[in-house]
Amino acid sequence: MRQVVFLIFAITFITVRSVYAHVTEHHSTETGSFQFVAHHEAPDMKLTSGQGALKFKVLYTRGHFPVEVVAAIDKAHGGFDVDRREGKGETYFALPGVGIIQISADLKTTRLIETPAGLKEANAHYTTVWETSAGTPYLSFPANDVGKIFTTTMDGKLVHTLEAPDAMTDFKHQAVNTYFSEGGKFVPTGVTHIDGMLYVTTGYSDLDYILSAKLTSLEPLEASWYPLAFGGRGDEPGQFGTGHHITVPYGTNRLDASDRANAEIERYSPDGTYLETLSLIKGSFPCSIDYEAGYAVVASLFGPNREKGAPLYILEGNNLVSTVMLKEELGMETFQHLHGAVIRKIDGKFYIIVQSWNPGDIVILKQVM
Repeated sequence: MRQVVFLIFAITFITVRSVYAHVTEHHSTETGSFQFVAHHEAPDMKLTSGQGALKFKVLYTRGHFPVEVVAAIDKAHGGFDVDRREGKGETYFALPGVGIIQISADLKTTRLIETPAGLKEANAHYTTVWETSAGTPYLSFPANDVGKIFTTTMDGKLVHTLEAPDAMTDFKHQAVNTYFSEGGKFVPTGVTHIDGMLYVTTGYSDLDYILSAKLTSLEPLEASWYPLAFGGRGDEPGQFGTGHHITVPYGTNRLDASDRANAEIERYSPDGTYLETLSLIKGSFPCSIDYEAGYAVVASLFGPNREKGAPLYILEGNNLVSTVMLKEELGMETFQHLHGAVIRKIDGKFYIIVQSWNPGDIVILKQVM
């Protein structure tokens, strides 16, 4: 039986997906030419957006970052992850032509990490921080444009590249085997890790399954494709309109995958069992979700009213408690479409790092209390 988690919001109402019409998404949405913005006006740092205690203002814009990041940010098509290990808190992402970028735990400084050429030139669609059973941390990057998963040390040394499955790779779903045997492209959109397994979303292709790979060695790090595959294209429980970002809420063993076209977050156990669906507002097209301190932030590609720019949703548990409008209310004109966001709690206040798409941009928001 399908389990659906409802969001409760004081400003608007949300209905379960079976009540509203299915939204059709075309994959060309994010693969067309970039629309560059020649001039970026400084926003009014006094403007706020959000509701209740979760109102936010702009703390830093692109000018806070190194010139290399500023020069490349218009082409950004990715997202972030936070190193949430004890005593850490750094945020990582990557840009084509720049490589891996680390934002300090206090958000005040940025470090460019020397990056291997193959990864530096590819588009790292998202970033994942994870560690092995031996406690060794790594960064993994799904490169949607070249069909590879790159894994590096925290200092950027390439330790493993997971290549695309081929016709000889045996998955437990015949639809997946047929897809690759007929020459279907591997287009990874997200990657995460639980207990020696990597999980990869493939929503920019007709496949749209979550695929899995198993770590076969820790020294050196090696992984190979594993038969487990689940999800698939559709609008039934646990299926995807576009499987996009995937993450493991810190401290859990649960997989949360953004289902853009269906406006949902699909949840699974590590063995691929469908658990439940977190339904978001119709037309929101959630790109990513990130969790910290009992809250979550969802970056949306669109919003119910597309003229206003995409909303940034903040959840407390499964309840929608605040909506931040970067373009309409904070004056961030380049934030028509959101692609990735992470939430941090520092000294009792929440901060959100957000990346837009087409054009790409970056901003750090600070909670107003």
